[in-house]
Amino acid sequence: MISIEKVDTTSKGQVNEFVNFPFQIYEGVKEWVPPIVSDIKLMLNKDKHPFHEHSDADFFVARKNGEMVGRIALIENKPSNKYHDTKQAAFYLFESVDDKEVADKLFEFSFDWVKKRGLNYLLGPKGLSSFDGYGFLVEGFDKRQMMTMMNYNLPNYPRFAEEVGFKKIVDWVSSYVHMPEFTVPEKILEVAKRVEEKGKFQVKRFKNKSELKSWANRIGQAYNKTFVNNWEYYPLSDNEIKFAMDNIMVVAVPDLIKIITYNDEVVGFLLAFPDISEALQKYKGRLSPIALYNYLREIKRTKWVSFNGVGILPEYQGRGGNYLMMSEMVKTARSYNFEHGELTQIAETATQMRNDLGNLGVKPYKNHRIYGIDV
Repeated sequence: MISIEKVDTTSKGQVNEFVNFPFQIYEGVKEWVPPIVSDIKLMLNKDKHPFHEHSDADFFVARKNGEMVGRIALIENKPSNKYHDTKQAAFYLFESVDDKEVADKLFEFSFDWVKKRGLNYLLGPKGLSSFDGYGFLVEGFDKRQMMTMMNYNLPNYPRFAEEVGFKKIVDWVSSYVHMPEFTVPEKILEVAKRVEEKGKFQVKRFKNKSELKSWANRIGQAYNKTFVNNWEYYPLSDNEIKFAMDNIMVVAVPDLIKIITYNDEVVGFLLAFPDISEALQKYKGRLSPIALYNYLREIKRTKWVSFNGVGILPEYQGRGGNYLMMSEMVKTARSYNFEHGELTQIAETATQMRNDLGNLGVKPYKNHRIYGIDV
């Protein structure tokens, strides 16, 4: 007998059980990287996470004969629905033992939850904001997850979704680049140099963490605006932007963050992060003093870098801004001793960006898929 129970988010025991369940699912899976446990707990904290200021999310566990065998988060993003004039819900944090009956029960329960709220569509995996990783992994199961900036799942999860009727909405492609070979044609570098010399486009580089933090709000506002034409966009609240930027600043290295301005207005950004996956695996996503010390050490010694936030406002891509961005990516790649790079989760609908990267020899190697279904 399978039952679905709502998590009491004020109960420390229930929250811990929900948050720790993936450690059971992925035991022995070397490609899985645990999240920072406190970050997931914060998602369930309706007093502290800014998403809960404007929208609703409930968290559920599945039990079979009293034992926890699955979980799911169900989300109604009210600003997104208002902006797009839709009645959608999203699911996130889905995990299940290898049992179709459990997965079916979780999804069927989700359909009822959606209908009871007067909504008519369910999509996912999609988190509380655009800063959470998207989709079920459908290709690249043999590649290690890049930190906590994307999801990892077992190969049966997409099948579970498809078998209850979910259909593909959009794919998010992550690409690999061997950093010593990462370059752009000299013509593009020359154009980028001329664009910057004209003075309207400028690249803001940061000397230290304090200077970077002083720009955090402007970076967040630009990040929000850059994806205004994407299907997943909704206008983040000021508190959501601050929350996201505060999290980013924890692992940000000033040399790896670049901002592109046009007449002093932020129009693009390049957010690159050293990958601390190995340390996260070793310390199981915990934030003990020794773990924090080793996370900081890993930032300095890792051979992997994630470009997870690369964008130019659409109206500036045709004026040389995209060439300037590519030039800065190469400079970033050469400034550190990275051997491997990943461009993390670029939507297949971002055709200009994907074409530009393809021309640089960047190769797709992972694919995450968001699914949707009418309910």
